[in-house]
Amino acid sequence: MSLREDVIAGLSLPQKTLPPKYFYDGAGSRLFERICRLPEYYLTRAELSLTRAHLASIARFAGKGCELVEYGSGESLKTRLLIRALRPSAYLPVDISESALRAAQRRLAREFPWLHIVTVNGDFSRPIELPASRSRRVVYFPGSTIGNLTPEEAHAFLSMTRGQATRMLVGVDLRKDANVLHAAYNDSRGVTAAFNLNLLARINRELGADFDLDRFAHYAFYNAPLGRIEMHLVSLARQSVRIGRHRFAFDAGESIHTENSYKYSIEGFRALAMRAGFAPNKVWLDRRGLFALHALN
Repeated sequence: MSLREDVIAGLSLPQKTLPPKYFYDGAGSRLFERICRLPEYYLTRAELSLTRAHLASIARFAGKGCELVEYGSGESLKTRLLIRALRPSAYLPVDISESALRAAQRRLAREFPWLHIVTVNGDFSRPIELPASRSRRVVYFPGSTIGNLTPEEAHAFLSMTRGQATRMLVGVDLRKDANVLHAAYNDSRGVTAAFNLNLLARINRELGADFDLDRFAHYAFYNAPLGRIEMHLVSLARQSVRIGRHRFAFDAGESIHTENSYKYSIEGFRALAMRAGFAPNKVWLDRRGLFALHALN
C-alpha cells in the first residue's frame, strides 16, 4: 500500500492510527538521530556498549565471511563495527527508503571499499524476496525495531526471516522501570514530540492535507498490561482534517495511535523466537541490563 492508502485506511478506523514506518522521511530521520543522542534515550547507548563489549563473541556466532543482511539502512556505528569484525562476503541493507539506502551505500563504500553492497528496497513488514544467497546468510536486526511490531507481526517477521537465513542477530529492548521508559519517550527537550508531529507535517506536504500541527500534542505512556510504550497524537480541540476528497473528524482528546514499542523479558522473546522456528542461542546484555542482543539459529 502507498502512503495515501495507508493514511486513509488508518484514519478511517475507530481508533485512528498511522504506520510508524512513515516517520522516517528526511526530517524524521534527522530528528531520530537527535533522539538517539538524548540523555533520556538509553537504547542507542546501551546497544552500542554491549556491541563493543561482546563484539568478538558476536562475530564468532555470525561467522566471518558470511553474507550479512540488515533490515535498516545500515549507517549506525554498530553496523560498521560488525562489518569490520566479520568482513562479510556481501552486505545487503534492506530499507523502505531508497534515498536512505543510497546514502548508506555511498558512506559504507567510502569506509569499506572492499565491501560488496547489494541494496534491497522493500518494506520488511511484508514478505521480501532477497537475491539468491551465495554463501551462509546472517540477518542483523539491531535497534529495538522489532518492538514496533505487535507480537503477531513479530512472529510473522521472524518466520519470514527463518526462511532467509541460517542465523539471526536481533536487538530487543527489555522490560524495566516504567519511569525510565516514560522519560525515554517524553524527553525534556521535546525532540520526540517533534518527531511524532513531523508525521503530520509529512502528510501535509506529500498528500496535500491540512493538519494544523498546533492543534495536536504528543502523548506517550507505558501500557503495563500489554508491555508496550504507546505513542499518540492527541487532538487538542474538536476539528476536522481534509486529505483530498476525504475528511476526518476529531473530538477534543481523540488520538491518532502512531507507534507501539513492545518491551520483552529475555524468556518472553526466546519463546517468541522458538515459535517462529528459531533455536535461541546466546544473549548479550549491556552492563545495566537495559537491552539485549539475541543470537538465534
